Amino acid sequence: MVRLMTEKMLQFVKLDKKNPDKREVLDRKGDFNEIYKEFINEKAKEQSSRCSQCGVPFCQVHCPLSNNIPDWLKLTAEGRLKEAYELAQSTNNMPEVCGRICPQDRLCEGNCVIEQSGHGTVTIGSIEKFITENAWENKWVEPIKIKLEKNQSVGIIGAGPAGLACAEQLRKEGYQVTIYDRYDRPGGLLIYGIPNFKLEKFVVERRTNLLKESGIKFIQNFEVGKDATLNQLKEKHDAILIATGVYKAREIEIPGNNLRNIFPAMDFLIASNKKGLGDKVEQFDDGTLNVEGKDVIVIGGGDTAMDCVRTSVRQNAKSVKCLYRRDRENMPGSAREVSNAEEEGVEFIWLSNPKKFVGINKIESIVVDKMKLGDPDESGRKKPIIENNSEFNLKADIIIKALGFDPEDLPNLFKDKNLKVSQWGTIKVDFDTMETDLEGIFAAGDIIRGASLVVWAIRDGREAAISIKNFLEKKQSKKTKVA
Repeated sequence: MVRLMTEKMLQFVKLDKKNPDKREVLDRKGDFNEIYKEFINEKAKEQSSRCSQCGVPFCQVHCPLSNNIPDWLKLTAEGRLKEAYELAQSTNNMPEVCGRICPQDRLCEGNCVIEQSGHGTVTIGSIEKFITENAWENKWVEPIKIKLEKNQSVGIIGAGPAGLACAEQLRKEGYQVTIYDRYDRPGGLLIYGIPNFKLEKFVVERRTNLLKESGIKFIQNFEVGKDATLNQLKEKHDAILIATGVYKAREIEIPGNNLRNIFPAMDFLIASNKKGLGDKVEQFDDGTLNVEGKDVIVIGGGDTAMDCVRTSVRQNAKSVKCLYRRDRENMPGSAREVSNAEEEGVEFIWLSNPKKFVGINKIESIVVDKMKLGDPDESGRKKPIIENNSEFNLKADIIIKALGFDPEDLPNLFKDKNLKVSQWGTIKVDFDTMETDLEGIFAAGDIIRGASLVVWAIRDGREAAISIKNFLEKKQSKKTKVA
């Protein structure tokens, strides 16, 4: 048995790391399709066999979902693909999404033991995508089959990854689940925040349609506070989960911030994604949020900034520049995304910080200070410091601010002043139970931890589901005793 495993696995000493082929630059710049091709069966088996089957699987340790990566790699190497999928989906409600958009270079792959030894990481994300797409193709992904319907219901506010993950887990337990969302399509950030070249929308629609088939009810274009207060929803359901995400754009307070043609990143990305979905988008159609033929400057160094620069390229911008106040090594975004953007013609201006926007009524240029890095700050990264007399000027027809996101003022929006928030505006919860100070009201995802990764939102949604189940069981038990 040991010999057989050895034959199938530990092949990193013989086989080099091989990613799926990437579409040619000129080809992929002309559309919004995903840039990575999929592994074929034999290639997926081969790359899976490079796994060293570590005694301490650091890939799993550094996965927020604790995905059992070594085991589903071994199953893939052995051609046991249905079992590999079943294992992958047992800890992850959206493995086909995480395989595409997780920053594996900062999580599982970045902590792969053979990567540390210089052999090149196992291509975990690409194999995860292959496993799941193969499962969809073979119709192994099926709607939830309920053994016993329960008479308790849960209302979930937000149809993003945290809300969807929680809904699925609760539905598996037989609870009635209704998801309320302000947008016209479920998926949240997955639909409107992430461009097609990273995550094609059929992937999200396929998953949400499956949840609908499983009996989960979706109510779109619903705003809590306008269409119903938080308290009114609480009266309707036995428990509530708040999973709204964070959408309020962070600002940069410099002169000229009120000039026209300066936009938050989400305005730009939502317009582009809606257009890609076939919607009529007035601000895109009239040229306001269409950057074709324009000099574009994106401010920021995270994954949202990468989405903006690469979207600009595909809209045929005249030039695309990205300003970031630190250097490449200290940026928060995925190194893979930076590399893809550079291949596509984006110019990164490292160690640069906006000083003022210049123009009459609308943006014409931006004055930028050169920066240098000092001692590490509270984040552990080196603190950027302005260099004296270093400013320079860059022409700009449009500025996109990708500076991160903060929570909206939910107590006011939801018309419930009893909903407690932190000094950062995130909802206060007991992180052991994900419950707020209000009995029966839970929260999960970015709205409790700040802007973060999809994989963390899924984890929060799953953990919230466990706590909600416990809460509902106690509630039902009390009713039974009274009766």
